[in-house]
Amino acid sequence: MATGWARDGAVQDQIDATVDDAVRRARAKLASGPSRRDCEECGETIPEARRQAIPGVRYCVACQAELDEAEQGRSAYNRRGSKDSQLR
Repeated sequence: MATGWARDGAVQDQIDATVDDAVRRARAKLASGPSRRDCEECGETIPEARRQAIPGVRYCVACQAELDEAEQGRSAYNRRGSKDSQLR
């Protein structure tokens, strides 16, 4: 329930906008276009099943897992704001 000068539903509008922005950012990160036959990182062949399952795939499973872990580490660092707290 909004109070003060905010109109009814303003808080829900802010929540909806935040969710919409998060969805847009996630979709922008998705690969698109033709899939690569070889991993962009290590050069290994990307299996046909993976290329068909994930349109626009650029990395083999192992390299994608490493990239995902690195991304999660950067996110944790940004949330905590301290390199030391990331190592604990």
